[in-house]
Amino acid sequence: MKESLKNTLQQYNQTQLLRFENSATPEENAALEAELEKINFAHLDKLIKDYVLKKPEISIPADLQPAPYFPLVPQNDEQKKLYADAENAGRKLISDGKVACLIVAGGQGTRLGYDGPKGTYPIGPVSGRSLFEYFALSIRRNEIKYNTKISWYVMTSLLNNQQTVDFFEANNYFGLDKKQVFFFVQGTMPAIDYQGKLLMSSKSSLSLSPDGHGGTLLALKKSGALEDMKAKGIEHISYFQVDNPLVPVLSPLFIGLHAMEKSEMSAIMLAKTNAFEKLGNFCLANGKLQIIEYSDLPDDLAQSLDENGKLRFISGSPAIHVISREFIEKLTADGTLSLPAHRADKKVPYIDENGEPVKPESPNAVKLETFIFDALQLADKTMVLESDRKEVFGPTKNATGVDSAESCREMLIARDCRRLEAAGVKIPRNTDGTPAVKVEISPLAAVDDEDVAIYVKNNNITEILSGTERVLA
Repeated sequence: MKESLKNTLQQYNQTQLLRFENSATPEENAALEAELEKINFAHLDKLIKDYVLKKPEISIPADLQPAPYFPLVPQNDEQKKLYADAENAGRKLISDGKVACLIVAGGQGTRLGYDGPKGTYPIGPVSGRSLFEYFALSIRRNEIKYNTKISWYVMTSLLNNQQTVDFFEANNYFGLDKKQVFFFVQGTMPAIDYQGKLLMSSKSSLSLSPDGHGGTLLALKKSGALEDMKAKGIEHISYFQVDNPLVPVLSPLFIGLHAMEKSEMSAIMLAKTNAFEKLGNFCLANGKLQIIEYSDLPDDLAQSLDENGKLRFISGSPAIHVISREFIEKLTADGTLSLPAHRADKKVPYIDENGEPVKPESPNAVKLETFIFDALQLADKTMVLESDRKEVFGPTKNATGVDSAESCREMLIARDCRRLEAAGVKIPRNTDGTPAVKVEISPLAAVDDEDVAIYVKNNNITEILSGTERVLA
C-alpha cells in the first residue's frame, strides 16, 4: 500500500485497516487501496466526531412555521393566469430540450419479495410491465408529444448497476435512444463502529453502504452527468424515485412554475392524511424552506390546527422535485457536498482482527446518509406546489398492505379509469365505488388527461364492460 495512504490512515487513527496487509493477496490489497483512495478522510473524520462518537441531538428551530405553497386549485383569476402561463412555459422548456429526467434506482426488490433491482419489478396491473418500462414509455410518449429528445439519468448502486444496464440492453432500452440514457452509480459510505473505527467486510473491502439519496447530487458531478447535461443545453431536472410509477416524469405546470419563480430547487407537496402520516413535513425556519422528518416533528406541532380546523403542518413530501442544473453545479463545485448527515444505528456484518466473519445480533455500527431534501435549505429560492396524491403518488415499498405493489396497482387502475371517465367512457363500478374492470393505459399511449381524450376519440371507445382485463396501447 502507498506510503501516503498509510500516513493518512495513521493521521486519522484508522490503522486497523492495515492489519491484513501482509496476509492478503496483492489483488486484495489493490482492491482495498482503491476503495480507500476514494475517501475524503478529513471530511469523514469530522463526520465521525459529530455523528458517531456523539449522538447528535435533534433540535427544532424556535421559529418553525408551515411552509407556503401553491395550492392544487388556483384560488383566484390572477393565480389561474399564472398556472396557465406556467403550463405553457413548462411545455416550451420540454419541447426545447431544456428538461431532463432523473430517477433514483439504487435499491433492490427485497421488501417486495423480489430478487433483483427494484426497477425491474413487474408493476403493470394487467401487462406486468416493469417499473423501468413504465417510466421509459412515459418518457417516450413525452418525446412524441413535444417532438423532442429527453435525456434520462438513471442512478444505480454498486450492487445493481450491471443488472440494471443489462436489463435495459435486453429490452432494447424500451424504444428510447440508447444515447439519451446515462447510467451513473451512487456513492457509498463506510460503516463505522461505536469507537469511530471503519469496519471491513473482507480483506479486500470496507463495509460499505449507499450514501443516501442526497448523494445523487455529488454523484451527478463525479460521473460527468452534469457536464453531459450542460453540453446538451439541459437547464432543469425532473427528479423522482423508482418505486413510484404514478409520478408524472415531466409535469409542465410544475416545471413552468419552477422556472417562472426562478426557483433553484422545487418540491411537490401532498396534503397529509393525518398528523402522523409518515411523510416529511415542509416547514419554514430562518426564512428557509426545509423538511422536518415525521419522527422529529413534536406531537404538539404535528397536531396543531389553523383557524379553519385544518392541520397547520399539512404539507407532506413524496420526494418529487425539479432542480436547476446550475444549482447542483454550485453545490458541488469543489467536488464535495456539504449536506448534514443522518445517523442510523445498524447491525453491520464485518470481519474481526483474525479475519473471521462476524454477524452481530444487535446494532454495532453507524451508517451515515445524506438526504436530497436537505439541499432545499441551501437554495436561494425555492417553490412548493400542491398535487393530488391519487394522480402522483403510489409508492411500491412492500408486497402487500400499505404502500405496496398491491395498493399501487389498484391506484394505477383507478387513475386510468378516472381518465377514461373524464374522456366520456362509461366505466362499471362496484358498490364500494372501485372500478369493476382491470384496465391499464400504456404510458406510450397517454401520460395525461389530454392524451387519454385524444386516444378515446381516435379509437372510438365509449364503454368498458364489467370484468374486462385490458391494456389500452
